[in-house]
Amino acid sequence: MLRRLSLVLLTATLALPAMARDISLTETITVRSVNSAVLAADGQLAAYTQVTPRTPYKDDDGGSYQALYTVLGDTKVPFITGKESFSQVSFHGQTLYFLAKRGDDKHTSLYRMATTGGEAQKVVSHVNNIYSYSISADGRYVAFRAQTKADENKSKLAKKGFRAEIYEEQHVFTHAWLVDTQVDTVEPVQVTDNQQVLSVAFRPGSEQLLVRTAPTALVDDNYMSSQYQLIDYAGKPVSTFASEGKLGKAEFSPDGRYLAVIAAADYNDPASGRLYVYDTSKNNERKDVLPDYQGHVQDIAWRKNDELIWLGHRGTQSEVQALTMQWFESRTLLEPGKLIAVDIEAAPGQNDILVRAHSAEHPTELFRLSNQQLQRVTDSNPWLADITQPRQETITYKARDGLELEGIVVYPTDYNKGTKYPLIMVVHGGPEAHYSDGWLDRYGSPVKYAAQQGFALFFPNYRGSTGRGVEFSKLGQNDYAGKEFDDLVDGKNHLVEMGLVDAKKVGITGGSYGGFASAWGATAQTEHFAASVMFVGISDNISKFGTTDIAKEMHAVHARSYPWEKWQWYLERSPIYHAEKARTPILIMHGKEDTRVHPSQSMELYRYLKTHGKVPVRLVLYPGEGHGNRRVAAQLDYSMRLMRWMQHFLVDGGKEAPAHELPHADNL
Repeated sequence: MLRRLSLVLLTATLALPAMARDISLTETITVRSVNSAVLAADGQLAAYTQVTPRTPYKDDDGGSYQALYTVLGDTKVPFITGKESFSQVSFHGQTLYFLAKRGDDKHTSLYRMATTGGEAQKVVSHVNNIYSYSISADGRYVAFRAQTKADENKSKLAKKGFRAEIYEEQHVFTHAWLVDTQVDTVEPVQVTDNQQVLSVAFRPGSEQLLVRTAPTALVDDNYMSSQYQLIDYAGKPVSTFASEGKLGKAEFSPDGRYLAVIAAADYNDPASGRLYVYDTSKNNERKDVLPDYQGHVQDIAWRKNDELIWLGHRGTQSEVQALTMQWFESRTLLEPGKLIAVDIEAAPGQNDILVRAHSAEHPTELFRLSNQQLQRVTDSNPWLADITQPRQETITYKARDGLELEGIVVYPTDYNKGTKYPLIMVVHGGPEAHYSDGWLDRYGSPVKYAAQQGFALFFPNYRGSTGRGVEFSKLGQNDYAGKEFDDLVDGKNHLVEMGLVDAKKVGITGGSYGGFASAWGATAQTEHFAASVMFVGISDNISKFGTTDIAKEMHAVHARSYPWEKWQWYLERSPIYHAEKARTPILIMHGKEDTRVHPSQSMELYRYLKTHGKVPVRLVLYPGEGHGNRRVAAQLDYSMRLMRWMQHFLVDGGKEAPAHELPHADNL
């Protein structure tokens, strides 16, 4: 039985009912989660930060609030609570360090607090914001990333009307700086120049810094042209670590001999998911330590000089393993199917590991992994225990060319076998990304809310997704909207054949590349979808290349060609080319400040369809938002519009677009 969609926003009360209840859209987007965790050198004391989104209609617009806690055994101590904003929490001895802008600070500075309590003390301030930092093993030196002092003449000239912007040429580099905290005057010294510094860390046992640098401050060079190198405290280059393509996290072994790096297999690898270890005692010799891994490495942490803990995502599951440097063999610490691990933290010489992880029942929480046993440390949303949990599972199906694919199905809350339900297909972006079988509730995919309204949901990992090795992640290259999007139709047909889905009531949605898929489903594949919601998506692959900030990345790991090499092909693989075919009602939403996929992409498709006049179409723009909505009000607005569009066309049989107004004023 289908439940009517209600836009009345339920609010949680202090006295929760004993029996299971529905979740509201407001609750969906305001769940708390643990967004970082660190482990002290003793392996017992831990600290974590918890994110609390702002309350819609009550709080002013802005980012989420954070709280800092320490935990020892079962004892949790709040250190920073309330409406605070800070980042980059770390331990050094019995002291907690973090970045924040407090009191009269003009810029983000480095602070510290004793774990025994007391007031926070400022350690380092700078003439501009500090973005990240590292502390030497002896605690004497602090390295950090920041820009030089802002040009005061620029603001003066702006007041006079001189605000010309020279596109992609006015590089403002982020540099590495070094501070000796044992001198009377704490004066940061700039140690890099004429390159963008993306990370900085101390190499154990030496006066050297590991920096990741790029030739410009452009995001494209961050993605495709960065490298790790060692410099001394004066900024003089010592050595580099050969690599090509995308780079991820890097971390030295406790003795400074080995450097583990998550990186791409080659320049055309869509994602950094291979694990390499460089041996500095052998002239930085590099070894691919998991050459046959049919997944993607997500995080690493050293537990001993010769033991590296690694977290991998394989298929829709995750795993944690320990790798020895002597034999380069791994043993399992956390098997797939337990939880979806996000990242890990370890302390040299200590057994326990901190794991941030989520499941279908809860968002990201903190766990302690000890002797292959998981202990849950936090419960940020105890009220979720009272929420009705729909059935969720991973399924496999075959594409029309025989390729085996995976996806995650969420059944309607009141599922009855033999009943056919409307479906919302949620397509991930990238396409170098994947869905894991865990907490899938987002503002763009309110899983439990949609399930309780009588919808089934499907999250496909189509060809080109990560989680299944490099070869699989390259299958969609040089084939925009080709077999990769045919996989989506094949997944829909599989669910219809299962008897779960009504073939005439299928909606498609997604953001970025998932928005591209949603536009393609509403135009070129319009016969398969009865409703579409496109978010920050692509409609014209020719103009997209000319307006994005990642043109280099697009060529290297997606298109593998340039538009001028085959204009007609690029045009035919664009939704606007198929606009006259469109019979699928489409809601288009976009952040007005998006530099990844320019808002003009949504405007183009809207204008084509609006002019053609054969299908309901609406364009919603979000001021102040970029490639995804970050603020809670914009997220709630998006969720409400998404669910109303799907309800209206898939369930209610609407022929024209529903009213554009939402009842926000009623909730003030």
